[in-house]
Amino acid sequence: MLTKTYGSAVYGVEAITITVEVSVSEGQNYFIVGLPDNAVKESLQRIETAIKSNRYYMPRTKIVINLAPADIKKTGSAFDLPIAMGVMGASEQLVEPERLSQYVIMGELSLDGSIQPIKGALPIAIQARKEGFKGLIVPMQNAREAGMVNNLKVYGVSHIREVVDFMNDESSLKPQDVNTREEFQQAQSHFDIDFNEVKGQENIKRALEIAAAGGHNVILIGPPGAGKTMLAKRIPTILPPLSLQEALETTKIHSVAGKLPENASLVSTRPFRSPHHTVSDVALVGGGAIPQPGEISLAHNGVLFLDELPEFKRTALEVMRQPMEDRHVTISRTKISLDFPTNFMLIASMNPCPCGFHNHPEKECSCPPGAVQKYLNKISGPLLDRIDLHVEVTPVSFGALSEKKDGESSETIRERVLKARVIQQKRYEESGGVFVNAQIGSKQLREVCVLTPAGEALLKKAMERLQLSARAYDRILKVSRTIADLNGSIDIKVEHLAEAIQFRSLDRASWAG
Repeated sequence: MLTKTYGSAVYGVEAITITVEVSVSEGQNYFIVGLPDNAVKESLQRIETAIKSNRYYMPRTKIVINLAPADIKKTGSAFDLPIAMGVMGASEQLVEPERLSQYVIMGELSLDGSIQPIKGALPIAIQARKEGFKGLIVPMQNAREAGMVNNLKVYGVSHIREVVDFMNDESSLKPQDVNTREEFQQAQSHFDIDFNEVKGQENIKRALEIAAAGGHNVILIGPPGAGKTMLAKRIPTILPPLSLQEALETTKIHSVAGKLPENASLVSTRPFRSPHHTVSDVALVGGGAIPQPGEISLAHNGVLFLDELPEFKRTALEVMRQPMEDRHVTISRTKISLDFPTNFMLIASMNPCPCGFHNHPEKECSCPPGAVQKYLNKISGPLLDRIDLHVEVTPVSFGALSEKKDGESSETIRERVLKARVIQQKRYEESGGVFVNAQIGSKQLREVCVLTPAGEALLKKAMERLQLSARAYDRILKVSRTIADLNGSIDIKVEHLAEAIQFRSLDRASWAG
């Protein structure tokens, strides 16, 4: 007898429906075809043991299992459950085996028949709804994640017996009920940290507010213990809240990578990723034999924090340059090419020199001559060119640390950031793919960053006196445009330019001594 069930394979952040055809006929041996990997081939031993341990019947005749389309590689153990149900349907152990074709079924089987969680439940659910399936059956741990998709009945199961009983009697299981919008809105503004906990550092907070308002990349330069990491971790608290569409995109990426916790719902706050400097190229950018999203994709719609930037492998940083510019990365393999989104805000930090005390107001630098420039040269010019704000972080004084009064809260700063973002959305509503000042190109830059004669004179003087590089010119204009937006000004004024100029420390010829 021939039976069809349906599963799903995840490629990139999208899912493809897989037809699982099971034929039980006269003969011997089990065969599984359709480009299965080793994990799929090994499923037959798990399935046989799970079926027998629950006192169901495993046919001892010829079983042929085809995973169609047959030219796409099938990977992972999540095909255990649809294959097992196909075998039971084809061996006439289900009352109505034709009901199997109404559902997408996914899950990994243990030898006792219990069902283990899978990756990519959200994109699988989206694809199942798109193709008009009656419902989706997934492990209980993935039910809330898949249940976020409207107009699709999602059933969470923890054992193969529940699936068999459901196929014989639909009333045995209740669909997962998730109020996506309500849960999303409740969790959106929940943060465990806040900018009011940061003592002093008002100029650094101002720089990060500008960065958040215009989507600018930032590098923080300062000695150990100055608060660079503490400040960076609080940036998501002042960024605009995720829209529902952005939250779905972000959740899909984390779902595919297996980074969502059990019983998770939508990712409701902007992600903050902080990989260690020993991270490999593939782990940072994405890839592998079975392409998976890297840290830059996991930071999509959020913040990627690279602590001690010069300590990262140069090759890893260089591979990251193009995805930063294009806001997506393409992972190409022999038979497949996958796109992962990479629209993130880069926050980097570094010590000013190997010992960490160059330009320190109190401690003396112990590095030999030329060490500061050599340390800075570990970061390539093209990567530095993509960072708009260079912010020097100085140690916090005892007086500021001992102050009882709380600083400005993240909520207050976020309100100003949101107002500036609204101005930019209106300005770029007809510019496809441009949403914030940091994303504008050279042609658009001349249109939206018009300077007054006094402003041009100031910028010319700064370029000459501070010996700023040519790449600093465009960055100063973009940042000054954001500062003007924060102040609600249509024109870029002299004071906006003056504030932007001070954030180009590393471009000054005299910075390294």
